[in-house]
Amino acid sequence: MKQLLALIISLLLVPLTASADDKTLPQSNGLAPEVPGLNLKDKLYQLEATLPDLDKPFISTAPEDKRDGITVGRLGMDGGDLAAIEAFANELAAPAKDEKSGNVDSLLISYRGKLVFESYYRRGRANFPHYQMSITKSYTALAVGRAIQMGLLKMEDLDKPAITFLRELDTAKLVAGADTITLAQTMQMSSGIRLAEEKAKELLKNPAQLKGQAEIQAYLQYSDPIPAMPRQFKYQEPDTAIAMQALNAVAPGGAEAFIKNELLGRMGITQYHWEHAISGLPKSSAGSSILSRDMVKFGQLILNNGRWKGEQLIPEAYVVRATTPSQINEHYGFFWWVEDFNVGGKSYHSFQGRGAGGQFIFTFPELELIAVVTSHNKGMGDTLKTLPQRIIPAFSR
Repeated sequence: MKQLLALIISLLLVPLTASADDKTLPQSNGLAPEVPGLNLKDKLYQLEATLPDLDKPFISTAPEDKRDGITVGRLGMDGGDLAAIEAFANELAAPAKDEKSGNVDSLLISYRGKLVFESYYRRGRANFPHYQMSITKSYTALAVGRAIQMGLLKMEDLDKPAITFLRELDTAKLVAGADTITLAQTMQMSSGIRLAEEKAKELLKNPAQLKGQAEIQAYLQYSDPIPAMPRQFKYQEPDTAIAMQALNAVAPGGAEAFIKNELLGRMGITQYHWEHAISGLPKSSAGSSILSRDMVKFGQLILNNGRWKGEQLIPEAYVVRATTPSQINEHYGFFWWVEDFNVGGKSYHSFQGRGAGGQFIFTFPELELIAVVTSHNKGMGDTLKTLPQRIIPAFSR
């Protein structure tokens, strides 16, 4: 009798596969789809473009416990409107409208510390680190925060001139005002650096001259003079490069080893790839490739005010500042976007990592809710507009 009862319970806990006549999207049994024989040293950006679309999407409302540092749960049982999320999944699985929107590769949802929904579409694979554009900036900001937690930098260093940390620069050749750019201002995209396009092209003809801190030397030597604050917000690579160079200067072993061991490694993130910039350092404006499940970890780190599994990886004060808009842009902190979404007549605060093509980490602190999306759109797609309106009601009732 006990064996029969156990069998009945186990069958009830397994998601059922719907018939072809069902209007709802069938849930997938078994393991999430993977790329066999994946080599992380391959050029994942180019490889990703060759991945065939999945024959059918993988949908799970009870994600597998992979012992990867993520606590799993069940949608509905652990919160959330199962029918509402399944309806949204149906829409994501439908043929894309065009190359600019609808090409979603994964959607994952974590609620109150538990991953309750995991899905893959088209090029999405559970073991394939999805290429990340500007959301790489958000990871770079967290790496700087980790350096502060370890005492390699101090909170007050954020408001010191960034060139203070770059000892290899020839300061006599820098433009006027270069010594007024603080580390915080670079992460707020308000350095004031303005390099003529013609000059940038000329410098790139000889990439060897841009190795190491010579990259920053070029930015600050050939820029227009740096104006006084408040400066205009400009979303540009030089600002991100300065932040990475400062990290590299203070981190024993350099930025690449530091990110691997002290940020990603601490969260159990090992299945990733991070391209190199022309300087030889990890790219900071774009170029990382991260698993969708590991993107959830970054969201949880923000939601937990810098704590991971009980350890303070990043100072809480730094997380607060990184997710607080600057006087330059009311929607931008330290490489993290800040926005309020009006849903059902109520405003919900949110922090986001965003990347072109449709890479997103949404955190909604009030709801303890995280949503991760990867896509291969031409541009940002429509996720910023649609996701909050579909996800928030499912977890706020």
